[in-house]
Amino acid sequence: MNKNKVIRHQQLRLILYNLIAFTLLFGLFGVIVFGQMRTTLFAKPDRDLTMYKSIIEARFGGSPLKDGSSERFRFGRVMPPPSPRIIPVQWNANGEISNIQQIGMLNYENYGLENLKFDPSTIGVISNLTLNGTYHFRTLTVPDPLFKGSYIQLLVDVDTEHNLLGNFKRIIIICAAVFILLSITASIILSRKTMKPVIRSWEKQVEFVENASHELRTPLTIIQNKLELLQTMPDKKIVDTFENIALSLSETRRLSRLTTDLLTLARADSTETQLEKQPVDIDDLIHEMCSPYIEIAELSDKHIWFRLTSKARIQADPARLHQLMVILLDNALKYTKENDSIGISTYIKENRVFIEVSDTGIGISEEGLQRVFDRFYREDRARTRESGGSGLGLSIAQWIVHSHHGTIQALHNHPKGVIIRIRLPK
Repeated sequence: MNKNKVIRHQQLRLILYNLIAFTLLFGLFGVIVFGQMRTTLFAKPDRDLTMYKSIIEARFGGSPLKDGSSERFRFGRVMPPPSPRIIPVQWNANGEISNIQQIGMLNYENYGLENLKFDPSTIGVISNLTLNGTYHFRTLTVPDPLFKGSYIQLLVDVDTEHNLLGNFKRIIIICAAVFILLSITASIILSRKTMKPVIRSWEKQVEFVENASHELRTPLTIIQNKLELLQTMPDKKIVDTFENIALSLSETRRLSRLTTDLLTLARADSTETQLEKQPVDIDDLIHEMCSPYIEIAELSDKHIWFRLTSKARIQADPARLHQLMVILLDNALKYTKENDSIGISTYIKENRVFIEVSDTGIGISEEGLQRVFDRFYREDRARTRESGGSGLGLSIAQWIVHSHHGTIQALHNHPKGVIIRIRLPK
């Protein structure tokens, strides 16, 4: 499948997922805020209704008066409500309003109470009521404690609260529409940012596979050619084919080193390789590891010097540090000439342990300084092949340093050469 098509398909999926997530979050937020707003607005009307209900039950819950009527009806009206917003409607046993005079004809007609019908479902339950499609009430109906079959329905005008809720609902809908548009934009931006490391990893993987294939193909081709050549000379003695055998063995050894390095990096990428840290005296360890290279350097008329002044003891994996120093010293020996020098120094700065491997060799370009730790990067491929390099050593070195929570960088060593500087936590 085409890479661009795969990336575009994945990006569209991320956009969709992000959009759904944003929409659900905002929808849930809007529902919670709207519900809280509604509860807050209707809290006082509901409290007034409940309080008036309690007053009616407490004051008129006794026996009727001696003359067979109650104090309430002696005066021909229901007891005045504690809040002017409450309209008490008395329903008689025939389902008719019996206190129109107390309500007042003006309120009766203005609110459209002539269209009000008794609803048994409102008994004991606070509910909403709309009259003439215009007037909105919160209502609570309670049984009349003095007359069986009669009820008192309490109405609270909540037009103001209803209008506020309507306006708030419109604001939420508008905000939701705007938020969806913003979510689409944010989803596109986030999907692109999310895909960047994926694309970068894809490209690195493709590059790695191509380079690994190339590096493996070359020694395999040489070995195959030499073995096929030997196959055409079955009567020859080993001494006559020594060069072909030696070259095949050399390429086999290079192939073995390459596969070992590839396996190390593969395990590093999968975090399969674990460090075995222990307290390490860094100066003693480095001196012990690097001392054998003094004789190797002298055989090539090169000089190795030490300046180990850190006197630090850190938590580290000695085996991996040994591998690190071997890689750095091998590189330094490969890219230095006769009479060049290689320096190994340690010191403490900013509460961190610094390790430097410097040389006065051929140096490296500015581009090389930026890419020297990339896998398979070699500034001069022909020269590196002659020296047996694969371009993986410094990548492994970088992994070792990062595994110890440190940093590594390549710098110019003036007037010539390269410095590899390592910072490790103390």
